[in-house]
Amino acid sequence: MGQREGAAGLTTHAPQAAQAVTLPASLDEAVAALAAMPAAVPVAGGTDLMAAVNSGQLRPAALVGLGRISEIRGWQYQDGHALLGAGLTHARMGRPDFAALIPALAAASRAAGPPHIRNAGTLGGNIASAAPTGDALPVLAALEATLIIAGPGGTRREIPVSHLLAGMEMLRAGELIGYVRVPLLHAPQVFLKATGRTGPGRAVASVALVLDPARRGVRCAVGAIAPVPLRPLDAEQWVAQLIDWDNNRAIVPEALAAFGEYVAAACIPDPAPAEDGTVQQLPPAVLHLRRTLAALARRALGRALS
Repeated sequence: MGQREGAAGLTTHAPQAAQAVTLPASLDEAVAALAAMPAAVPVAGGTDLMAAVNSGQLRPAALVGLGRISEIRGWQYQDGHALLGAGLTHARMGRPDFAALIPALAAASRAAGPPHIRNAGTLGGNIASAAPTGDALPVLAALEATLIIAGPGGTRREIPVSHLLAGMEMLRAGELIGYVRVPLLHAPQVFLKATGRTGPGRAVASVALVLDPARRGVRCAVGAIAPVPLRPLDAEQWVAQLIDWDNNRAIVPEALAAFGEYVAAACIPDPAPAEDGTVQQLPPAVLHLRRTLAALARRALGRALS
C-alpha cells in the first residue's frame, strides 16, 4: 500500500477526475505500474481516498487498484512471526481464527467502524493513510511490527512501522507496503478505545497493551491523542518490575491505578513552568482526556493480567 492510498479492498468505482485505472494482478505488477505512472495513486478500498476526492483535497491523475492482488490478502507463519498481507481487511482480521493469532489487532479491527468500512478497509491502508485515529496503529506500535516494502525490480526492504508513521523513513517513488511482520507473543493482548462526537466509532483516545512473558515485559502504545502512536517506555518498564511473573502474573491493585496515571501523564504532560515560575493548568477538556486515557491504560493492564 502506498502512503496516499485510501484505507482499504478495491473501490467499485473510480472518481471522475481519474484519467486511467490499472488493475495489476501481483505486487510487482503494481510497483511497475506506479513506476510507469509517477502521478498515479494506489487504492484498495478507497475509504480515505474517496473522502479526499469528494472534499476536493485530492484529484488523482490515475489509479492503481490493488484489490486483485491475492498474495497480499492473507497471512502466513514465518520464524515465530505472522506475515500479514497489506490487503487484509478489517472484517477478515476480526474473525475468531485471526483473533487467536493476534488478539489486540483483531479487537482493533472489530472496532474500526461500521460494517461497510470494515469490509473495505485494509491493514495496509490504515498504515499508509496514517490517520492519528487509525485503530490498528497503536497495536502495531505496541507489537513492534515491521513493514516489508515492495520496490521496483522485485526489491524488498524492511522497516519498523513506527519509523514510517513518525516520518523517520518514507516510502520511495514506486514503493508499496506489501506485508506487515508481527511477532507472535502467545500472551494476553488488549485494545481499548474511547469514542466521542468526532465521527462514528472514531477514537478520541486508544490504548494497545501486550504482555511479553519471555522478556518479562509490558508494551503499551497510545493512539488518537497525537499525530503518531505514543510509547510510554518509562511506564512500561516501571510496571513490568511490579508484576510477579512467576506467580500467575499477580500485581497489587494500587499498581494498576498508578500505571494508568503514569501513562496518562507521560502522554499528556503538564505545561512547562513559565519564565516567571508560574504553572499553568491544563484546560478542562485536556484534563478530561487525560483522565480518560488513565482509565483506558488501567483497564487494559488489568484485563491483560486477569
